[in-house]
Amino acid sequence: MLDLVLKNGKIVDGSGNPWYLGDVGVKDGVIVSVGQIDQEAHNVIDVNRKIISPGFIDGHCHSDLMIIDHPHSDIKLQQGVTTEVVGNCGLAPAPFVRSKAELLQTYVQPVLGSTSWEWPWETVGQYMDFVARSQPSEHIATYVAHGALRIAVMGFENRPANSAEIARMKELLEEGLRAGAIGLSIGLLYAPGSYTSREELVELCSVLPKYNGLFSTHIRGEGNNLLPSVAEVIWIAERAGISLHISHLKAAGKANWGKVLEALELVENARARGMDVTVDVYPYNAGSTTLTTVLPPWVLEGGIEATLEAFRNPSLRARIKEELSHEQQHWDNLVCSTGWNSIVISAVQSEANKSLEGKHIAEVAEIRGQHPVDCMMDLLLEENGQIAIVYFHMSDDDVKQVIAYEKSLIASDSLNCEIGKPHPRTYGTFPRVFAKYVREDKVLSLEQAVRKLTSFPVQRFKLGKRGLIVPGYLADITVFDMDTIQDTATFADPRQFPTGISHVVVNGQLTMQHGVHTHKREGSLIRAQHCCSI
Repeated sequence: MLDLVLKNGKIVDGSGNPWYLGDVGVKDGVIVSVGQIDQEAHNVIDVNRKIISPGFIDGHCHSDLMIIDHPHSDIKLQQGVTTEVVGNCGLAPAPFVRSKAELLQTYVQPVLGSTSWEWPWETVGQYMDFVARSQPSEHIATYVAHGALRIAVMGFENRPANSAEIARMKELLEEGLRAGAIGLSIGLLYAPGSYTSREELVELCSVLPKYNGLFSTHIRGEGNNLLPSVAEVIWIAERAGISLHISHLKAAGKANWGKVLEALELVENARARGMDVTVDVYPYNAGSTTLTTVLPPWVLEGGIEATLEAFRNPSLRARIKEELSHEQQHWDNLVCSTGWNSIVISAVQSEANKSLEGKHIAEVAEIRGQHPVDCMMDLLLEENGQIAIVYFHMSDDDVKQVIAYEKSLIASDSLNCEIGKPHPRTYGTFPRVFAKYVREDKVLSLEQAVRKLTSFPVQRFKLGKRGLIVPGYLADITVFDMDTIQDTATFADPRQFPTGISHVVVNGQLTMQHGVHTHKREGSLIRAQHCCSI
């Protein structure tokens, strides 16, 4: 007897092939039959010609700590997501050195959030074990994060690593890879990643081939420096002989709109030379990050306390204001290219400033009677450096170009959403792909969209036998209505679950039924070794 049969569905199997009518049978967490199934089952659900798809993979997000505090993962399961990949952009809570605890925790807090409990891990492997013991309702895989490596070894020192420091970072990287991390992620926009030369990264990446690890990159610049930044990471990957994945490809700032086509041409040229290069994209024209990312890189030396101290120094404050007033050659001044009215405060820590959430910096500066740069620095002082922002700096046409690109997959890049007004991509990314880019704008076919959310990210991140509706594959399945699937989260009111997703199966267990969580916690920690789930 089967455990579960989903009957009478339009099966979109994840391969990109056309949908077909059929049933899906599940036994012991595995898809055992596909087609017309007459065998008895403990649970038979007639899905009435809804879409039966593999569970969606969020291949780029920042749920590293949320998955521990909220293991039921309602926000992602409501979107049909059955697996998340964390440790992105060089940001992760491990490796963790007690003597540099505050440096790492204040570094990741605006993106990953904070915890009310002490972190009990030190290594990446110990972090992974802790996540597994939390018994999440979805599967989790992780990178080793370069920012955490550098902080553990060097703190926020703005200088090249010496040979002993590089050797220690390589040891920590290898520990994480041995534990089952899928590769190395870097965040060259963020200090201390921004202090790292490409030659240093080539040396660090020399560890990856032994483990067939992926090199995932938040590039150094996404505005005026977009093209040299893409060229830089291609150069690193080519010399290290490794596979490259470019995160959330975009062109920031109106003067740069259209450059994504040139960036994609750089990717295609690299692939023509035999390099394995792919990209991901989120389906919105606004991003989300921390307010400190608008600062000149030198201001972030020494960690957040040193940054706040610089704001208290009149001469350094004047230097910051002057540098933010014009374009820069060696780093992207997105304030200059985009404007303060495009930077919206999404989350603050204090009750005193809660009323500012949802307002852009130019508006807040006008209310306070300040220059926007002074306003920004004072806000960061008031909030101890912990302010999240939503950044409206992209073109809808550019987003469509990257979504349509054959070698792109789609992910949320969702941040911690414990407080404030998070980017709506946290609640709406995956339904939005079908509602806007399949049904309305017809940028993708149904089958293309499912492939970009299922088998493609599974292949890219080496996530094992999932991502296809095929006998012998793990039973991670999402059922949705193509006519009614819809994201409802907005920038003004982002905490809204989508509609149109009725059932989600994780590891063979019905985890969402008729849009309601069943409290099943059958997820696992996916370890790339190479590629078993435990």
